[in-house]
Amino acid sequence: MIAVDEALARVFELCQPLGHETVPLAQAAGRVLAEPARARRDQPPFPASAMDGYALRGPADTGQRFRVIGEAPAGHAFAGRVEKGEAVRIFTGAPIPEGADRVIIQEDVQRDGDVITLQKGLEAARHIRPAGLDFQYGDVMSAPRRLRPVDLAMLAAMNIAEISVARRPVVAIIATGDELVMPGETPRADQIVASNSFALKAMVEAEGAIARLLPIARDSEPRLRAVLEMARGADVIVTIGGASVGDHDLVAATTQALGAEPSFYKIAMRPGKPLMAGRLFDALMLGLPGNPVSAIVCGHLFLLPALRALQGLGAWPAATRTAHLAAPIAANGPRAHYMRARLEPDGQIRPCDNQDSALLSVLADADALLIRPVGDPERPQGHAVRYIAL
Repeated sequence: MIAVDEALARVFELCQPLGHETVPLAQAAGRVLAEPARARRDQPPFPASAMDGYALRGPADTGQRFRVIGEAPAGHAFAGRVEKGEAVRIFTGAPIPEGADRVIIQEDVQRDGDVITLQKGLEAARHIRPAGLDFQYGDVMSAPRRLRPVDLAMLAAMNIAEISVARRPVVAIIATGDELVMPGETPRADQIVASNSFALKAMVEAEGAIARLLPIARDSEPRLRAVLEMARGADVIVTIGGASVGDHDLVAATTQALGAEPSFYKIAMRPGKPLMAGRLFDALMLGLPGNPVSAIVCGHLFLLPALRALQGLGAWPAATRTAHLAAPIAANGPRAHYMRARLEPDGQIRPCDNQDSALLSVLADADALLIRPVGDPERPQGHAVRYIAL
């Protein structure tokens, strides 16, 4: 068995960024920006009013009167020039007229026909946003980064209609075993409903990849081989189950017969000890355990970091955070333990009572994986621990 850190390092060695493609900005949500984007204009592109009010030429004092000579709504600049004693009705975002040097907010003005009188308590602020206050021509949005909604707004304001993004990894997901049927089918008394593949599909898609859910591979070498052949062309091939050492666990032997180059098998962790990795059909191959919790935990620890690396986001493990134990925990053994746990309202973390790797209900009730290092001693309530948020 190898340590989790070493296993993840070997997975990263099997990952090469997939290249990039150009897409319209409207299709870029959640994609990874592959190349820096440069602003094609200033924002704002002109000195703009920050408030609704009156643009005028100062100084401005209580009781002073100005003649209104026009109006400047957003998108319609006033064409003339403002001289002393003159004002232009202006709205937020509109260009400041030539000659004006401040905006008096409408609440500080009394208007009578085309004449305004400034009231008491005038604000000192000029309420003008200078050109380029937000960003300037040539300013750069750095890459790589996962594009959030605010990033898309920024790119649009930079007048960028198309961007270069990382190609989305294609992930083929293969559940294995005679005991499985698809949801909605009627299982025999000795069968169960396939569930792991649906969790992994959702995880893959949330990470920006494209999931291909292939048919269940039955427990025979020809059937498994046939389904594996369907995975050709994928960037990642994920098998679920069949990666152990039982008589019916065929994944290792069948993939090697198809030319797989194995990297490792078995990790010093729980849940998820029987995990294998390598390359098959020029794709990263991960053989996940069949137990639901084991498969999903391994997905968080190995599959999702690999997908981020393939999209150019770097070789980084799953992000961890710190919390304090809500109850004492016993010493850990020779394998790193990723315990299902709940984050409590006061910020403490409490391990779930039952850590059986077959119990989906416990994982569904958890919102964190509490990390117990190899050989970690007994820890008291209040001790700081690391966890992965789910």
